[in-house]
Amino acid sequence: MAKKAKKKAEVKYYELKKGKVKHIFTGKTPRQAALKAATRGFTEIKLRERGRRNKDGTYSIHSFAGSTKMVEAPADRPSWLPAKVKKPKVSKKGVERVKKF
Repeated sequence: MAKKAKKKAEVKYYELKKGKVKHIFTGKTPRQAALKAATRGFTEIKLRERGRRNKDGTYSIHSFAGSTKMVEAPADRPSWLPAKVKKPKVSKKGVERVKKF
């Protein structure tokens, strides 16, 4: 009996809108994309998965509070990596459903 191969989780695209500018962050989960947004300096993070709607035609907006902290880089870091690096931290505030983003 042959084993079935597990389906690999696909990378999803999440949009963060600031004014008229859209920022795209990738990740398998909204939290992974929010960590990338926090690394870039965003503190109030509201992400919408691109190309996806709920069955009732609404969008799910994932809300996070983000911050970064400067920490020491690992001892085995490559030569191009600085001694201090940003470490992101996010906490989920909730999910809201909206008709328009």
